[in-house]
Amino acid sequence: MVALVADPSGDAQRGGVSGSGAAPSNLATLISGPVSASYGAQSSGPHPAPPAGLAQAFVRACAKDAVKPVPQPAAQPAGACLTQDGKPVPANRIRAIGTEPFWNARIEGRCVTYSHPEDQAGTRVWTKFSGTTSNGRWMGSLGGKPFVLRTRPQADCSDGMSDKRYPIAVALTVGGEQRMGCAEPL
Repeated sequence: MVALVADPSGDAQRGGVSGSGAAPSNLATLISGPVSASYGAQSSGPHPAPPAGLAQAFVRACAKDAVKPVPQPAAQPAGACLTQDGKPVPANRIRAIGTEPFWNARIEGRCVTYSHPEDQAGTRVWTKFSGTTSNGRWMGSLGGKPFVLRTRPQADCSDGMSDKRYPIAVALTVGGEQRMGCAEPL
């Protein structure tokens, strides 16, 4: 097994991904078969080999860049959670909770750390974000199943367990189950 590492905050003209260092001499062989991808705690694959033309173009580009370094864009203060498709994402710093069953989500940008009684430390879910903090959608995958968290304004959202009122209502789909909850800015 060989791991190729890319920097997701890299070259915006290449979808935000660039790598550094010499391309492996056997790169063409490595991508001529099934490939898998890992990003944080999430993994995907194995996927079928990329089409031959695409694989050849990829190898040529890597070899070319090994000879001539790619200029790096100016450093951005945003990390991976605050960047999506090479563009900044709103900070979206909120905390969502739900009961029956109990769950919690801490959101920063497009990253959601989802926890529940069996996973109190939480698992980070890398999502695709759209909308706004109070009216948004975070879509990703957890354990190979869809993970979708949606928010909408609701001034009197109740968690059902306390007298506290929250400004945001939450609908969460995880593990094939629909869960409801409330959220507040951090």
